[in-house]
Amino acid sequence: MKIAIDARSSTLYSGTGIGTYTNNLLSEILKISTSNEYTLFCCGGFNPEFNNTNSKIIYSSGKHSTFFESHYIPNILEKNNIDLYHIPQNGIGLTSQHKTHTIVTIHDLIPYVMPETVGKGYLERFITDMPKIIKNSTAILTVSNHSKKDILKYFSYYPEDRIFVTPLAANSNFKPLNKKQCKSYVESKFNISDPYILYVGGFSSRKNVLGLVKAYSHIYKDLNKPYKLLIVGALRDEGNSITSYVHDNDLDGKVIFSGFVDDSILPLLYSACDAFVYPSLYEGFGLPPLEAMSCRAPVISSNLTSIPEVTGDSALLIDPYSNEDLKYNLLKLLNNEDLKKDLAEKGFKKSAEFTWKNTALKTLDIYNKVYNFI
Repeated sequence: MKIAIDARSSTLYSGTGIGTYTNNLLSEILKISTSNEYTLFCCGGFNPEFNNTNSKIIYSSGKHSTFFESHYIPNILEKNNIDLYHIPQNGIGLTSQHKTHTIVTIHDLIPYVMPETVGKGYLERFITDMPKIIKNSTAILTVSNHSKKDILKYFSYYPEDRIFVTPLAANSNFKPLNKKQCKSYVESKFNISDPYILYVGGFSSRKNVLGLVKAYSHIYKDLNKPYKLLIVGALRDEGNSITSYVHDNDLDGKVIFSGFVDDSILPLLYSACDAFVYPSLYEGFGLPPLEAMSCRAPVISSNLTSIPEVTGDSALLIDPYSNEDLKYNLLKLLNNEDLKKDLAEKGFKKSAEFTWKNTALKTLDIYNKVYNFI
């Protein structure tokens, strides 16, 4: 089979969930699948693992321009007699000019479900383009059963048997590290000598970081240790408003903002924390809880959307719209050493079910199914 993949998202969206997905999926597919021929559209500093014996690299523009999407790429697909074309970044770039059978990965429909949480420009393009992408897709991959339900809810005309779920995974560097050494690093890097609660992620209102800060502000005096709250992520917009809340409520020194932290450092932060808390209102998949579980950190997260598919019963799941529920479970976990150990072990065991190799194997199986019914 001749398969083409738009690999540009591994560079264009590096550091995001889509970039991580594209990079790991392609690396694993090229290791596993030696009988298929792969044509990869790349730009910028792409992963050197893409340059394999069974792959051909075609350099393309890093911009989603009319010329490249409507003419350049479709012409190459047709000229090379490509059987299937896979677009991993929510189908962005798929136009009606594509004659090749196309599979798209739609990670979530947040602009439809929670439009108030995304930027105006992205919202307008997503709402305009997604119906066309759905219409022109031969098959759809998505990352959770919840996201599949959302696709069927908003695009009920699309055949359910052509939507396939391929869960994500944490990268291999997310694993338990020496807790004492990790704590020493956190103390030297962030000046935190006390035990701490960790949050990793963005500051969109759907992430509910302010809800976490408010819950912490009400319970930290009742904890049996002087816990700090470490919030990791690049501060933008909503993030700046949360720092103002912290300052206005005398939480400086208790709530600590790290700013951007490189992915290579995150396993140290997960391994050193006493609890990872992720009270998000909506996730297409939710990688941070899985990363924390992979590092043997006990997790508190939401009981909504896709997160229960990831955690199972290996985390304390809360109603993120209930600050009382979050406060109760923070106290319950942080003041109970046995519960922390139990959840850490359950989460670590559960995390082993998710690997990029499994994601790649499922994707390859879907390529074959789609090829056989087109």
